[in-house]
This record gives sequence, structure tokens and C-alpha cells, in this order.
Amino acid sequence: MATISAKSILFPKISSSSSNSNVSSNRSSSSFLPSFKPTISLKASYSKSRSPLPCSAIKNGLDTVEAKEKSASSSGTKDATKETKPTILVSEKLGEAGIKVLESFANVDCSYNLTPEELCKKISNVDALIVRSGTKVSRQVFEASKGRLKVVGRAGVGIDNVDLQAATEFGCLVVNAPTANTVAAAEHGIALLSSMARNVAQSDASMKAGKWERNKYVGVSLVGKTLAIMGFGKVGSEVARRAKGLGMHIIAHDPYAPADRARALGVELVSFEKAITTADFISLHMPLTPTTSKVFNDETFGKMKKGVRIINVARGGVIDEDALVRALDSGVVAQAALDVFTVEPPPQDSKLVQHANVTVTPHLGASTKEAQEGVAIEIAEAVVGALNGELSATAVNAPMVPAEVLSELAPYVVLAEKLGKLAVQLVAGGSGIKSVKVVYKSARDRDDLDTRLLRAMIIKGIFEPISSNFINLVNADYTAKEKGVRISEERIVVDSSPEFPVDTVQVRIANVESKFASAMLDNGEICIEGKVKGGVPHLTCVGSFSVDVSIEGSLILCKQVDQPGMIGRVGSILGQRNVNVSFMSVGRIGVRKQAIMAIGVDEEPDKDTLKQIGDVPAIEEFVFLDL
Repeated sequence: MATISAKSILFPKISSSSSNSNVSSNRSSSSFLPSFKPTISLKASYSKSRSPLPCSAIKNGLDTVEAKEKSASSSGTKDATKETKPTILVSEKLGEAGIKVLESFANVDCSYNLTPEELCKKISNVDALIVRSGTKVSRQVFEASKGRLKVVGRAGVGIDNVDLQAATEFGCLVVNAPTANTVAAAEHGIALLSSMARNVAQSDASMKAGKWERNKYVGVSLVGKTLAIMGFGKVGSEVARRAKGLGMHIIAHDPYAPADRARALGVELVSFEKAITTADFISLHMPLTPTTSKVFNDETFGKMKKGVRIINVARGGVIDEDALVRALDSGVVAQAALDVFTVEPPPQDSKLVQHANVTVTPHLGASTKEAQEGVAIEIAEAVVGALNGELSATAVNAPMVPAEVLSELAPYVVLAEKLGKLAVQLVAGGSGIKSVKVVYKSARDRDDLDTRLLRAMIIKGIFEPISSNFINLVNADYTAKEKGVRISEERIVVDSSPEFPVDTVQVRIANVESKFASAMLDNGEICIEGKVKGGVPHLTCVGSFSVDVSIEGSLILCKQVDQPGMIGRVGSILGQRNVNVSFMSVGRIGVRKQAIMAIGVDEEPDKDTLKQIGDVPAIEEFVFLDL
């Protein structure tokens, strides 16, 4: 199998008659580092049942450009030279600095307020499209482009207005600009924190109503108070820097934040439970994922200190808004300051918005002149880089990969992602993941095994469940680097059939504690291993224990004393609670010694069921893993 070149994964570089050196200089000097945003599932992109990601459209686009180059060369006219440059359509207002970056590389058409019909009419004549949130880039737009559209750039974070599945099918890269507003969002969080603590909004409204209520609006001091930052990424870190300057004690919860980075900022990483139970103020900076959706609910609020104050400049959906109203009414939550809501704009009669102890703003986190200019530059550089054939770290859909590579690696792609998901669930929170090692055992020569896709899927499995980032071949390594995690690979040649690209894949995580001690090797690494059998991914090793279970549904791992009746006893507990067992495997180190029982289940057992399993005397430890 030939090694995939980086540029072939996107599309060939589009020629430009203008000097590219200026563009490169602009990109390298930008202070806005790229980040990511969730999109479609890779399963859809890499499924065997789907047609390969189309290369014909890209070839047609390249042929068109080459034809124009020849025409320009033969005519030598100014108009012909102009035609050799790509064309970029900007359909919504973009900062002037971003326009200048685009103009240094391409012909730029700024046409605002286009109707869907007008956009479809224009799109077949452009190589890239830049939008904000107001332009809907539908399947019809990609169909109307007839294969010429190579890049869609979203000037901002959200990409709900872009049909990502259609973009991938038509071979169009989608990029966004998620980092330029980091400082703006952090500043707005601090502004809400301070104004809430001192009742600025309420007292302002009171005075404008002709009142003078000094005693009513007595605030609270920030100095010496504990601020819990939930999500210690870019924005959370910047909030911490500023809150330290206000004399606050900062703690943070983020299972993937590097402990050394937190220490450098004077921040203590703690568990979710400790964060919400000890904080005086809680500032939310976590992404909205299935895991974090409504994570702040009646149960969560019930564990908080009475009189806690909450700030949210992240995503509205992480808070159960009805539960927050109840917490405010009961006095558990003294005040809230909110910039984001589950539905935007919220209903005019929203009890939360109208609550006397709530300060609200209309999603202003990124609304500064500087941030808007930064977004313009960031998206312009991302689009120009993509048109240049570069791998974009802000890509939010799957890159094009040769069909033969996808076909052969398809079952191993699934195995790699699931091993990543399993491995990270075995990590106990607190210390943070610093290094991940991937070991491939294969009979193939090093040059005949491109592991980038497998490595990307392992990174995806590890990070995506708790991240707003969509992780793929384009941005996987960058994501790991941004999170301070070193990914290393080792290849071991084994005597097996070279017909298969990989014999086994092993994932090791070092310098962490584990929720399941038996998954750790003697050197202190969490270690799991898997292989593909009959096209189905299997878990074959946990720590030093051999097992053999297909990786699907959910999994219960139990370390037990090897003795008769254990399978029946655990199976009976699950059966009595109507939990269906799909498979079961036992691996042991010796007769009547320790063993690991791996049980596949179709439904997630409730807490009582898991407790019953844990109460079985011969079971020394167990863990539930959700795939």
C-alpha cells in the first residue's frame, strides 16, 4: 500500500499568480492558534457501505484551473492572468483585515444578503465560500457548485448552517475560526462575574426607574472567594489568569487538562464533585456534548454550597434551565449571570431571563471589535491555506482519503476508536493524561503501513467524548498537542499474514491512576489491546489478562477470584434486572487464582445492579465502560 501524501488528502494546490510569500508570512505571524468544533460522526464518512469520498469533482476542478492557466499563458493579457487566481465568495460581512488576506491570494467577491437561489447561481463560479451564521450552505449549494467549490469557511465557531455530510460527499473541506474570540469570551466572563457580584445591572435599572436603593443592592466581595472553573481549556485558562488578579482562589475541573499547566497558573485541578461542593462562584467553560448536556441539574444544584453564584459564557445546554430557576427560587443559587441559553434568543416570557437574581446578555462573548477582526483573519488564513493544499487544523469534516486505504483499514478504524474510548474510561480523574503510546503488531513492512488514520481514530476515541472538537485525520495530532498530550507509536514485526494490515493494536496510557487497577501493567501503564476478527473489533487483552470479547454495546469488567459459579452468579444478577448479556469471556492467570470476566451488555445497568455485582464476595473490583 502506498503511503498517502498529506496534500493528496485535501486537494491539489490551486495556482495563483500573486506571490504566496506574503500570504505565508501573514499566516505565520498570526497569534490566533486553530482549534476545533464537533460535526458529523466519522462512521458515516468511513463506512464501507458509502461511496468513496469523491475525487472526480476535485480532478474536474483542477482540470478547469489548469485549462485557465494555459489560456492565460497563451494570451498574456491582464484578464487571463487574473483568471489563474482562485475566486472566493464572501457572503456576509467580514473584517477588513480578513479581506486583505484573501485579496493577496485570490479574486474576492463580496456579495452580501444573497437569497438561496442567488447563492446557488453564483456558487459554480467560485472555489471557496466564506459565511457567518446567516447563510445556509445546503446540499443544494454543493450540488449547484458542480464540483468546483473546494472550501467553505465559517467565520466563527458554530457550523450548524453548513451541511457537513453533503460537504464531505462532494469533496469540500469545511473550516471554522474558533480561537480568535478566546480573550473576548474570557473578558466577558469576568465582566459578568464582577457585575453580578455587585448587582450592577439591577441597580442600573433601579436608578433609571427613578429609585435610590443602596441597601437593596449590597453585593459580595470577590477577594478570597473560591472560583471553580468547569472546563480548563483556552477560555477557562484565560478566566483563571484574570480571576487570580482579583484575589480569588481558583480550582478547576477538567479530566484532560495537563496538571503542570494548571500548576503554572496557580490552579488546583479537582474532581467534579469537589468543584461544585466547595466553590463560592462557578464559571462554566465546557463544550456541549452528550456527556455535558444538562449536567447542571436538580441533583447537581442540590450538592452546591447555599448561596453559590454561577456564570455561563459557554453553551446554554449544559444547564437545565428549569432546574436553575428552582435553585434560584430556593436560594441554593444566589445569583446567575448568563450569556448563553438553550434556545437563542430565549422566549420573551422566560422565567430565567426575567428572574430578579439573574443578569443576562444576548450571547456577547465574542462581540468585541478586536475579536471580530481576529475571526476574519483566522478564517481567511484557514481558507487560503486550504486552497494552497495544506492540511487545515481547523477542518471540521473528514478529509479525502484514497478509497483503497479506507476499504482496507475500515474495520481497524472502528477498532482504534473503540480502544481509545475504552482506555480513557479506565483513567481516574485528577492527574491528567500526559502521554499515550500506540503499539502496532504487523507482518508488513514499515513503508507499507500508513497508521495516521488509526492514530487519529485513537485520539478521537480518547478526546472527543469530552470535547467540542470534531477530530479526524486533519486535526488529531494538533488536538493532542494542544491538550499537552504526547502521542507516540511503535511498530513490532510479527510472524502473521501480511494480507492483513495490522495484527493487533495496543493503547498504553502512562503516569495516570486507573479506575480498574487490573488494567495496569507492572510499569504503571494502563494497557488494553485489540484485534479484528472476521471484520469485527475484539478486545483481546486488559492489563496482563487475556480476554476475547467483541467491542460493541457496553462492557463490564470484573476482577475476581477464579472459582466455580461466578459466571452464573453475575449473569443471574443481570438477568434479574432485565439486562441482556450479549457475550462473556474470562481470562485468568492461573487455576483458582485471579481472573478478569468481561461481560458485554445491551443495556446500561442501573446503580443498584452494579452495586449488587460489586457486592459479590469473590469480585475484587469492577468497572462499567460505555461504548
